Amino acid sequence: MSGYFVGVDVGTASARAGVFDATGTMLASAKHDILIFRDDNGHVEQSSAQIWNAVCAAVRDAVDAARVDAASVVGLGFDATCSLVVEGASGGVGDKAYPERDIIVWMDHRAIGQARRINQMGHAVLSYVGGVISPEMQTPKLLWLKENREEVYTSARNFFDLTDFLTWKSTGALERSSCTVTCKWTYLAHENRWDEDYFAKIGLGDLSADGFRRIGARVVPPGTPLGAGLNDDAAMAMGLRPGIAVGAGLIDAHAGGIGTVAARGGAENPAACLGYVFGTSSCTMTTTTEPVSVPGVWGPYYSAMVPGMWLNEGGQSAAGAAIDQLLSLHPYADKARTNAGQEGLGLPQWLAARALASVDEPSNAAFVAGQLNVVPEFLGNRAPFADPAARAVVMGLGMETGVDSLVALYVAGLCGLGYGLRQIIDTQARHGISISSISVSGGAGTHKLTRQILADATGIPVEVTACPEPVLLGSAMLAAVAAGTYPDLQTAMPAMSSVWGRSIPASGPVRALHEARYKAFLKIQELARVVRDDIEPLLTAGSH
Repeated sequence: MSGYFVGVDVGTASARAGVFDATGTMLASAKHDILIFRDDNGHVEQSSAQIWNAVCAAVRDAVDAARVDAASVVGLGFDATCSLVVEGASGGVGDKAYPERDIIVWMDHRAIGQARRINQMGHAVLSYVGGVISPEMQTPKLLWLKENREEVYTSARNFFDLTDFLTWKSTGALERSSCTVTCKWTYLAHENRWDEDYFAKIGLGDLSADGFRRIGARVVPPGTPLGAGLNDDAAMAMGLRPGIAVGAGLIDAHAGGIGTVAARGGAENPAACLGYVFGTSSCTMTTTTEPVSVPGVWGPYYSAMVPGMWLNEGGQSAAGAAIDQLLSLHPYADKARTNAGQEGLGLPQWLAARALASVDEPSNAAFVAGQLNVVPEFLGNRAPFADPAARAVVMGLGMETGVDSLVALYVAGLCGLGYGLRQIIDTQARHGISISSISVSGGAGTHKLTRQILADATGIPVEVTACPEPVLLGSAMLAAVAAGTYPDLQTAMPAMSSVWGRSIPASGPVRALHEARYKAFLKIQELARVVRDDIEPLLTAGSH
């Protein structure tokens, strides 16, 4: 079947849509911002109605910008953050004054206590989330709702991962993607079942009483065509034809993985290439043919990204957000941000340009960081320690307040993210998972300075694909498979994606510098945990 495909990506701050042809060429894209609500208690919420309106507007604008006949669009695919949508409840998930806030965002840490209790039970299903469940996952959040907003929990018709909410709004189909429920809800895809004993023991046994209807009685692989296709209401809102194929979706990071790890011109083997999705947070997506358990790394998940293969998922809870937070601490940040805006750049891009202008080769930018060392765990350590209470460390600060010291801090932050990535790769290698390349996607990872620092920090080549929006491309691949243009994702991946460039790790003095800095990173990180563990009990005792 010929025609065009629309991929939709809902991130933390915006909903984006892109129009693609069958070769993976993006004709146009559009973006609409979405609102996010935070408080100082770690609560982060959104509105599903506002997100849906932004999605529909982005699709309309992208199709208009592509200048294609809307009737020629034959497939639609979705990816989104792994946020929890509480659909049909009597109120919102937090403050009763805001009933429209029906989403607990992925980064919300209100369920730290529930996650800790679940982990203390040590149930067997935890062996498929790296041994430790995260408060970013959905069962701790559901337990928090039941214990703190019982009327909301009880009255909800459905609990969705955001991706599954979007496919439901589009088609009316209640099937859940094996990606979402396996990675974030403890569904055992390799056994095609939920574990009733787990839900009963943690206090959510009511969910199994009706066959898990509220969280997903039927689970299907990504790209599976849903229902009768796009329903009339969604078609009207998006300006598309009713009945076009809508594929079961992916979590946003996993869509980036699909869009990159088997690209034409690379190894074309998803098991050889680690997908690194570098956005507000970062995710590492590592594919294996057999299950491999890595403590502190989520998974192994069956058919969560590439159907028929296993996935280990790591990453950093704050990546692009960590850089933003780090830079905001510097006294020159506001002036630099103004200067960057005058040149039409974001602050990180402006600083990257200054860093590159000061050296002969991108690899030499690492020397700009000087003695500054950053462990950028502002929002905890997602992997390999699964420690949401971890916090950032900046070491080596002086009295400098000018632009050069801000550039140095920026470079040190990038190096810190690179060392966190290397730590995950090294941990996986010790458990038998080896890779030969890294494919980076996400806006924060597309700059050549970032790619080179990641390559130098890890010692592994970093690839970037030809499509400037590989996450959107991954969702478009779902649409192409659902529409029947390709028989499966394994066929669509190299057909629609190709390698554009490759950053090779430096040798010599640059390599020696990164080895020394990495050792320092590990020591500082370990010391921070020791200090935290010594002080925290005293703080707790003093607060009572």
